[in-house]
Amino acid sequence: MMPLDLTGRHALITGGLGTIGTAFGLAFAAAGAQVTILDRPEATPPAAHGWLGVDLNDLADAQARVAAAGPFDILINNAALIINKPFEDFSLEEYEQQLRVNSAAAFALTRAVAPAMKAKCWGRVINLTSLTLNGQWDGYVPYVASKGAMLGLTKGLARELGPHGITVNAIAPGAVVSQAEDRVFADRLEDYNRFILDRQSLKSRILAEDVADLAVFLASDAARMISGQNIGIDGGW
Repeated sequence: MMPLDLTGRHALITGGLGTIGTAFGLAFAAAGAQVTILDRPEATPPAAHGWLGVDLNDLADAQARVAAAGPFDILINNAALIINKPFEDFSLEEYEQQLRVNSAAAFALTRAVAPAMKAKCWGRVINLTSLTLNGQWDGYVPYVASKGAMLGLTKGLARELGPHGITVNAIAPGAVVSQAEDRVFADRLEDYNRFILDRQSLKSRILAEDVADLAVFLASDAARMISGQNIGIDGGW
């Protein structure tokens, strides 16, 4: 088996300051990659990696900024907004914003990095979908819709970019221990933990590091013939 060595590769990780994004940065750096983190402009830049403070609500600007900052060999579309409330309580603007940040941004940024990947005839695009696509979760209609769009984007891009040596895959995490989880379920965290473990085949919580290890594998040459897939990491849900 080929080693999971990313020496000489440059990875761009969006939403890189969150729990999963931070794990991505550490794992890719440990595998030898140069890492650039993209997150909100008002956030504090990480000391250990390159930095792009970009507002993904402005897709044209985000695309231009990423194109200028490259070239990138690996793009991880991890940034996402997640809000939990009944369908009727979402405004049209909230719905559109989640589609924009959670999935349309992945389209824009893939357009930004694809020319350099094509020139090298090597590239990796990894999109984050979600266990919520199984339809068993209430209160996440815009988020689930955005992740469905991300799945379709993955399938379409895999077909178009494959002839250029670029793989495109999605990772569908289950319930990962995270800052977002603590925020959304702050008033019922014990019940939420019990709900998750009751439904998982594996009776321990998924960590961000588990997701990052899968991403490093998909970015490596060991996964060179895997493309167009949506790979679940959900504890056997």
